This record gives sequence, structure tokens and C-alpha cells, in this order.
Amino acid sequence: MPGMKEVRAKIKSVQNTRKITKAMEMVAASKMRKAQERMRAARPYAEKVRAITTNLSRANPEYSHPFLVARSPVRGVGLILITTDKGLCGGLNTNILRAVTQHIKDWQGQGVAVQGCAIGNKGLQYLNRLGINVASQLVQMGDKPHLDKLVGPVKVLLDAYERGEIDAVYLAFSSFINTMKQQPLVEQLVPLSAKSMSTTETERKQHGWDYIYEPDAKPVIDALLVRYIEALVYQAVTENMACEQSARMVAMKSASDNAKTVISELQLVYNKSRQAAITKELSEIVGGAAAV
Repeated sequence: MPGMKEVRAKIKSVQNTRKITKAMEMVAASKMRKAQERMRAARPYAEKVRAITTNLSRANPEYSHPFLVARSPVRGVGLILITTDKGLCGGLNTNILRAVTQHIKDWQGQGVAVQGCAIGNKGLQYLNRLGINVASQLVQMGDKPHLDKLVGPVKVLLDAYERGEIDAVYLAFSSFINTMKQQPLVEQLVPLSAKSMSTTETERKQHGWDYIYEPDAKPVIDALLVRYIEALVYQAVTENMACEQSARMVAMKSASDNAKTVISELQLVYNKSRQAAITKELSEIVGGAAAV
């Protein structure tokens, strides 16, 4: 059994750790609310841009933007990997990196070259460890994403797609389900899939009119598709940030609860050691008195 001095030191150490995790839990809870509000505020814009882009692209069948044309065979792909800059957020990064690893193995098994765009420090470190060519990167974004900072790194892969260097671009991020659940997703960003460009019957009735383009269809559709891609990436970043704060809050709460349990167990060990020492002293006193 360890001595009382050692147990007291361990109790003090765990108490200090619990203070840190409790403070981080409260900070994450505050940031989580703001991140969720930012995520929900970005969704209507992304949905509206998607509806307008879909209707405009279908209203002008004689022109097809490169982002809408699927290529075969696929010789190279680009991967936009969105992760966190910091750790201590449970298995959030582990889950998305595990999903990305499986896709990279499949691509490399088919002889497909992979280029990466890392948004977040954890993703950048991961791609470097795998030896993936990182074409662009963005780290240390802070707690609030800025679209002007996201456009540059993403545009590197989009320009490579338009030049024909890669034949598809994928987006990997964590989707926010609720505070306790985050889902890793790896979706095709370019060319836009039929699922992302689908419309409901109500939307077709509401927007099923002919459009007048100024100056003409090509620059309007080109600009809208670029804005749509930017909206998708921005929405993915806001989702990932909301996931990060939720996962960190849950992880820090679990750490605080575990620290409390450890303190209780150590306190019990300390009391037992203290009682044993007292009993030993009493036994010595009684034995000495009996000998006299």
C-alpha cells in the first residue's frame, strides 16, 4: 500500500487536472452554442444557392459546366479534408480519418493519384504521415470560419480539376447530428452528383420558368456553380466546428467525472492508510504499556 504522502500528492494532482477539464468543459459548452447557431444560419443560404444553381443549369441544356460533367476513367482525385486544429475532442478526428483512410486505400488500389487540401492541423499532419501530396492547406482558423480564407485553398483543387489534372474532388468532414452524435462523411464535391443537384416536385413547379441571362448563360452559370461549391465547403466547415465543440464538451465532462471517481478512490486509500497508521501507533502504545 502506498504511503500517505504519495496518496496526498496523487489526490492533489488529480484535483488540479479536474479543475482544468471542468473549465474546458464550460468553455466548450459556451462555444458549442455559438457554433451551432452559425451552422444553422449557414444552411438556408446553401439550400437557396443549390436550388437556384440546379434550376439554372437545367434551364440551359445546351451549356454544361465542367463541374457537372462526370469523367471516366478517373486517374486522379482531390481530397478536401476538414479536421480540427486542436485535440481533446474525443474520437471526432479519429472517426473521419478512419473513413478517409479506407477511401485512400481504395483509390490507391485502383492506381488513382491523390492530391490533398488540408483544412485543420490534424488533417495536415495525417496527410503528411501518409505521404499524400498536399496541394494547399489552411490551419489555425480560430473559432469562427471566414469564407475569404477558405476560398484560396479550395480553389487550388478546383483549378486542377478544370485543367484536367484530377477527375474528381471529394469533401471529408464530420456532420453534426446532435450534441452526442457526429457522423463522418466523405462526399463527392466535383463533379456535382445527381443527388446534390436533385430537386423536389414543388421546387420544379415554383422555378419552372424560362430565365433571361445577362450578359449570357455561361458566365452566370459559371459564377453560380463556384458560389455553390464555396457554400458547400463553408457549410462543411461550420458543421465540423459545431461537432468539435460538442465532442470536446462531452469528452471533458467524461474526464471530469472520471477524475472525480479517481479522487474518491484515492481518498478511500488515503483513509485506510491513515487508519492503519493510527492503529499501529495505538498497538505500539498498548504493547509498551503492557510490557511496563
